[in-house]
Amino acid sequence: MDNKTYTPRAGDIDRKWLVVDAEGKVLGRLASEIVNVLRGKHKPTYSPHMDMGDHVIVVNADKVRLTGRKAEQKVYYRHTGYPGGIRSTSVKRLLAEHPERVLQKAVRGMLPHNILGRQMFRKLKVYAGPDHRHSAQQPQPLDI
Repeated sequence: MDNKTYTPRAGDIDRKWLVVDAEGKVLGRLASEIVNVLRGKHKPTYSPHMDMGDHVIVVNADKVRLTGRKAEQKVYYRHTGYPGGIRSTSVKRLLAEHPERVLQKAVRGMLPHNILGRQMFRKLKVYAGPDHRHSAQQPQPLDI
């Protein structure tokens, strides 16, 4: 009886390029679906200790939807490292100035907070408008 567990190797990973249109999609629900693709959970060969995921290109990030009153109430905080150096930015302002960062922050927060998560996050490309510069990779549309 040969009951060996299958463990994928780096050469076994088949990466694809997928395009997601964020127009009219709810931010959190879209981000969780993107994270599943980046981690590779949609593949039967998924392994939690390896980066099995595909590359994801998100277009129309400026047209992502927020439910409730999050546009006025949700605030992102960061610290400069100096005493009293807390800085805050509202989602409304961030959507106006850098709309791609709102989706990037949502996805980054759902990925593992380690080297593996940073490696997965590098496969995410977000663009505010409908155009992207990855046509050479022949991306396929992903229905989310």
